[in-house]
Amino acid sequence: MALILHVEGTFPKFGTDCFLAPNATIVGDVIAGNDCSFWFNAVVRGDVNSIRMGNKVNVQDGAVIHATFGKTKTIIGNNVSIGHNAIVHGCTLHDDVLIGMGSIIMDNAVVHSNTIIAAGAVVLEGTICEACSIYAGVPAKKVKDISEAMIHGEIDRIANNYIRYSGWFKDQIS
Repeated sequence: MALILHVEGTFPKFGTDCFLAPNATIVGDVIAGNDCSFWFNAVVRGDVNSIRMGNKVNVQDGAVIHATFGKTKTIIGNNVSIGHNAIVHGCTLHDDVLIGMGSIIMDNAVVHSNTIIAAGAVVLEGTICEACSIYAGVPAKKVKDISEAMIHGEIDRIANNYIRYSGWFKDQIS
């Protein structure tokens, strides 16, 4: 069973049909929408500031979502995939975003809709990532515009797959 803890009486809240892996940790002021999934060893810490997540967000294995005390909140839109071992910290991710494996999104960064952050990229504090773009590198820079085919072929496909994957485990967890 996932580790769900309150912080000063504020417990995480989850929409319908969410999957929480047995060793995921979600604490404090976290509100997640419907069809979200929190995978093995994912950590979502709403202890020092709030974390808000839309519908159909998947937080993959080993990913960390956090914020900065008294300064930055984390806001995540709908249909967002946060890849394995990524760090999402005190930033805003709009709808239809893919955060690649091992990437880091820092405080006050904004990733606009229909955007992919490549695996291993580091989006520095305060960076604004344009909509319909791919960002890569350290520090992350725009490398190209994203096509409609890639939006549906990558961003939507991955988010939809994680709903399917969570179905494989839901009946095994009480």
